[in-house]
Amino acid sequence: MVLKNLIGTAVFVALMFTFSAFVYKNKTVESHPKTPVEYKGFAVLELFTSEGCSSCPPADQLMGEIEKQYKDQPVYILAYHVDYWNNLGWKDKFSSVENSQRQQYYSKTLSSQVYTPQLVVNGKKEFVGSDRNSIENAIETALLNSKNIPIHLSAKISGKEINVNYKSEEKNSQNKLLITLVEKKSSTNVQKGENEGRHLQHWQIVHQQNQISLKNSSEGIMSFRLPENFNTNDWDIIGMVQNVKTGEILGSAKAF
Repeated sequence: MVLKNLIGTAVFVALMFTFSAFVYKNKTVESHPKTPVEYKGFAVLELFTSEGCSSCPPADQLMGEIEKQYKDQPVYILAYHVDYWNNLGWKDKFSSVENSQRQQYYSKTLSSQVYTPQLVVNGKKEFVGSDRNSIENAIETALLNSKNIPIHLSAKISGKEINVNYKSEEKNSQNKLLITLVEKKSSTNVQKGENEGRHLQHWQIVHQQNQISLKNSSEGIMSFRLPENFNTNDWDIIGMVQNVKTGEILGSAKAF
């Protein structure tokens, strides 16, 4: 009987100790609330993708999720649909030779292969476009550490054009200002090729991109042709300053 009482007392004491430790731990956490992170940098994500590539839909989907996840942060996504898949069964209506040339440029500055889906962050690091962990880590690092050269953009529709007023404090002759017209979301029913029969969703699709030298002037006006059925709610205008030699993006901003 004595042994039984001793065992019961020991169990009770152990339970009380566990409960006390639990309460103390919770009080400690509550007394040190987590403060929100203040981001001073930015992250530009450039995805090279194609409707003809069966590995690309997961990367496209991830861009939609990241767009939603970081909607209140300076994270800018540009999806470049390349044209070198067009002869393999399906022509991507969003593709262009300029987008493919943009990827070739990065293959030189980053000493990387050309493949899809490929994603480049701030012109400095490249990953497989569906590698969520690497991409999110790169975004957090960029938001905390990158310095954002100020860019001022404003846009106005005039006739069949979109006129963009730009101004930057950067005047380095090796840097250019890239201003891009981006469609926020669209989709395609693919009828041939590797993705035959699939309904593909796309986010932040690059339609037009102009490069402006900052050597002689850091402010001015440039124009885009107005897309069919244009609605300001469905489009973004994104500007970024890039060092032409290294490929590093030094600042970014959005007009719409």
